Amino acid sequence: MQTANNKILSRIYGRGRGWAFIPNDFIGEFDRKQIDNALSDLTKDGKIRRICRGMYDYPKYSDLLGQELSPDHDQVAQAFARKFNWRILPSGDAALNLLGLSTQIPGKFIYLSDGPDRKYTILSYQLEFKKTALKEIGFKHRESGLIVQALKALGKERITSEVIEKIRKQIAPEKYGKILQETKTVTGWVYDAMKQICREG
Repeated sequence: MQTANNKILSRIYGRGRGWAFIPNDFIGEFDRKQIDNALSDLTKDGKIRRICRGMYDYPKYSDLLGQELSPDHDQVAQAFARKFNWRILPSGDAALNLLGLSTQIPGKFIYLSDGPDRKYTILSYQLEFKKTALKEIGFKHRESGLIVQALKALGKERITSEVIEKIRKQIAPEKYGKILQETKTVTGWVYDAMKQICREG
């Protein structure tokens, strides 16, 4: 039993602090009883944290605060997406937060999804999934949808050169063309901003 515990812990540590996961993330290598026992033991030992029913994380730790930090909302959302086989996309504050355009930590993060409407309480915040038309979330590259949602959350009047540059620095130049190609059907002012973000040179 100890061997399975050590192997699963090694897998968790390998993903780094902040990773959120579900039992099925280990199903290819271990049977369900081994996984459940290991996760239960590792939680009791304080190696991992149970953040809601059937979900855990390897928490980030703040030396400054001397405590574990709140679960990473995007990691948790992606774990739900794997669990239910949903396609998801950060919206509003969640998108702004991921792109570093907002330093505020909201009490609720909203994700668009092709699954049903759902709400979950994750320790210090709420995570909400909103059923959305596939065209809103059906981008091949995650960056495309993330930027579109962040721009919409900001609104046309708040798109400054500083915002453009901040987003631009986070996108690999080789993705510019692909992002522009798959976002050309979005609202005009959003696409104008996309063209500024993904300009060559």
